[in-house]
Amino acid sequence: MDEETSRRRRRTYSAEFRAEAVAACRKPGASTSAEALKRAMNANVLRRWVVEAERAEGAVTSARALPAPVSASAKAGFIPLPGPARAADESPITVEVHRAAMTVSIQWPRSAVHECAMWLREVLK
Repeated sequence: MDEETSRRRRRTYSAEFRAEAVAACRKPGASTSAEALKRAMNANVLRRWVVEAERAEGAVTSARALPAPVSASAKAGFIPLPGPARAADESPITVEVHRAAMTVSIQWPRSAVHECAMWLREVLK
């Protein structure tokens, strides 16, 4: 068998085919792999075309990866609503520590939560 006839040739694609494939990949929610399967081509080739197109346009990242821009009117339309009012809980914090045969029970005022946490951290070391 002749060497020239047994060698595989690379497929060539027209510029129009490339542009259509890249445009399809840039649609929101589009999958490069799915688009490549639709066109019976290798997904890595299609991904390379997308990257090359982005570089040619000066884009650093894919348009799909960027969050959608929020308009100024949408930002101004946000109105924070107050949450349900909580009653001030003045009941003490109760901590019980069991070590061997000994049990220690301590009550801390809620106003000293930070100090309670620091004490408990030291005791449990």
